[in-house]
Amino acid sequence: MKNALKCKYFRTPVEIRSEWISAVPGILGEETKPDGEDPMTGKLYARYADARAKKSPLLKDCIKAWGIGGGICALGEGMRRVFLSFGADADTAGLCVSLVLIVLTAFLTGLGVFDKIAKHAGGGTLVPITGFANAVSSAALDSKSEGFVTGVGAKIFTVAGPVILYGTAAGVIYGLILCLIGAVS
Repeated sequence: MKNALKCKYFRTPVEIRSEWISAVPGILGEETKPDGEDPMTGKLYARYADARAKKSPLLKDCIKAWGIGGGICALGEGMRRVFLSFGADADTAGLCVSLVLIVLTAFLTGLGVFDKIAKHAGGGTLVPITGFANAVSSAALDSKSEGFVTGVGAKIFTVAGPVILYGTAAGVIYGLILCLIGAVS
């Protein structure tokens, strides 16, 4: 029965790993260790990954990130001007722009569109508010099948939680430093 299921398209993880490990020395020009020790160390894996990785067109990627990130910022500035033209003060207009960008990013993430944009824009979509909204909504979407409490509720801030924690801590430390500077002068 075991041989009947054997097929070149269906291999067990053990077969794949042994094939991969036996290929590494030939790719990197190294011999395996005679004592049978697994040759895949951290440095060796890094060299293997570098040898296999597709080279990225750096200038093209930077231009895309700059253009799309700048486009998001320009969209935000355009919305701010629209809110100002409706009579909102500067603080309220900024708040409205932030809310619209968060809701728009969460909506586009839910539709799968934001990930396609991010694939081309790279770091350009990490404009703080859109990147944060995408991180929170992606985690919520990924864990919705586990239920609202143990899935969404427990995992919604897995990516964004450290940002909230260290951002808040940095704000407190910065505020304390400002208070100390103000008390001294």
